[in-house]
Amino acid sequence: MALVFLTQMADQKLADKQESYLVLARKYRPESFSTFIGQEAMVQTLKNAFSSNRIAHAFMLTGVRGVGKTTTARILARALNFEDDSGAHPSLDLDVEGKHCRAIIESRHVDIIEMDAASHTGIDDIREIIESVRYGPVSAPYKVFIIDEVHMLSKAAFNGLLKTLEEPPPYVKFIFATTEIRKVPITILSRCQRFDLRRVGPETLAEYLGGILEKEGITFEPDALQLVIRAGEGSVRDNLSLLDQAIAHSGGDIKAETVRQMLGLADRALTLDLFETLMKGDAAGALEQLRHQYDAGADAATIITDLAATTHLVTRLKVVPGADKDPVLTPDEKVRGKEMAGKLNIRVLSRTWQILNKGIGEINNAHDAIQAAEMVLIRLAYAADLPSPDELIKKLENLPAGASTTPVPTQNSAPPTRPTGGGGGGAMKAAGGGQLQAVSVNHAPMSSNSPEPTMKLDSFEAIVALSGERRELILKHALEAHVSPVSIADGRIEIALTPDADASVAQHLSQKLKEWTNQPWMVTISKQPATNTIRQQKDREAEDQREKAMQDPSVKAILEAFPGARLVNEKSLTDNEPPAEQWLENSLEDEGTDL
Repeated sequence: MALVFLTQMADQKLADKQESYLVLARKYRPESFSTFIGQEAMVQTLKNAFSSNRIAHAFMLTGVRGVGKTTTARILARALNFEDDSGAHPSLDLDVEGKHCRAIIESRHVDIIEMDAASHTGIDDIREIIESVRYGPVSAPYKVFIIDEVHMLSKAAFNGLLKTLEEPPPYVKFIFATTEIRKVPITILSRCQRFDLRRVGPETLAEYLGGILEKEGITFEPDALQLVIRAGEGSVRDNLSLLDQAIAHSGGDIKAETVRQMLGLADRALTLDLFETLMKGDAAGALEQLRHQYDAGADAATIITDLAATTHLVTRLKVVPGADKDPVLTPDEKVRGKEMAGKLNIRVLSRTWQILNKGIGEINNAHDAIQAAEMVLIRLAYAADLPSPDELIKKLENLPAGASTTPVPTQNSAPPTRPTGGGGGGAMKAAGGGQLQAVSVNHAPMSSNSPEPTMKLDSFEAIVALSGERRELILKHALEAHVSPVSIADGRIEIALTPDADASVAQHLSQKLKEWTNQPWMVTISKQPATNTIRQQKDREAEDQREKAMQDPSVKAILEAFPGARLVNEKSLTDNEPPAEQWLENSLEDEGTDL
């Protein structure tokens, strides 16, 4: 009997110990804005509102999952009902608990009503709220209604809430939270003070998660924490859930390799190796690396997704100055990514991105994921070094005289075969004796050899004209509207920019000039602002022409004869065009009058 009693006591203690455990997301839920991370703009706005006693009667909190919407709502409810020995007064200084704080924190206060709109969507639920609004709070200064996932309410429920939300009693406050702000009617939004909670940055999360692990007595590798942060996508709750899983998975010492296995991720260095192999067109090597990662436990779709992320990373490193300063990037990603960004052009990266994105969908729908992934890599390896149409034309134009781009097989010749390894194309020319000789037109994107210059540009106007001929209309518009030349020489140009210009136009211009002329161009930006752009010149010429036309006697006579008429267009006349009087009549516009 005593043994049974002792066993029951042991079971009870074990049950109590199990029940007392809280996941990290609940254990470290902020109870005041002093421990709230990542939403500094919202916190500052609320502090100003509370200090000046300009507190709205309704708040709308929106953002992605796990960024603190419900937590903010509970902190606001606590701040609105703060009451200490000096009496009730709204305050965001919540370091010391007030009379109602503990009950609000534990979600058991009678005057704080929380409702999940996902399970209470109808007009009957809103009628209960409207009926409750008629009665004042029981013990707290304010009766606060917190409605989570408010976008799930029905149309009738939203309409029933409008009047009460517009003119609530002075003792009532509404706090709404939603992840789908576009589904909330504008009539509701216009009655609320809206706060958009953003994703939390990686530096903030690294400091926050590291502090929690220190409190829990858990050792960790910084790279392991970065993997968790990357997978959490800026959501604090997702990061804490993954951290909980990593602690259980690793047994108290979180290592990067353990987190990779937990998340089904491949090593970032292996992903970079695979990406580089694909860009060289080595299909066999790429398949071998893919199989190695797959056998080590990486998911096939995850590998292709990581390759797409690497493509995006290399593209950002190529076009965005300072992208290598992202704290989430590993040292290997920064160094090797920057090297590949300097060797690969945008067209190759764009083509790679398209193939990988299409391949991800194919893998998800395939009966065998690894087979589909292999086919994606084969397609990408053979497409990686294919030349673009204009590059192929240049290669063919540079062929020796008499070369043929189409092989004409002879009786003793073997059919042409595709070169191995690279996957690129080639042109064939006939050699002596009827044999076929391959003339390589392979485009190797990893090569740094530059051909001889094909044209010379000695004026800014010629560069602008060439931009138009090559259909680079965005660049042409930027050069005309926001750029004025300072100096130009062979391979060098200094430009001045207008205050509203995008500084990346210099890098874009340098890349295009190198592409068009087959020689490197150094484009520098002057410290002085642009003062005489092509657009400004054209505007001045048009204004001068207009002023000249307005002084013409025929124009003056017509304007006097037709009150309210105005000159809408002017141009110089040639011998084959109608007389000035007739042309000017066609250029005048008068409401209600046909000229």
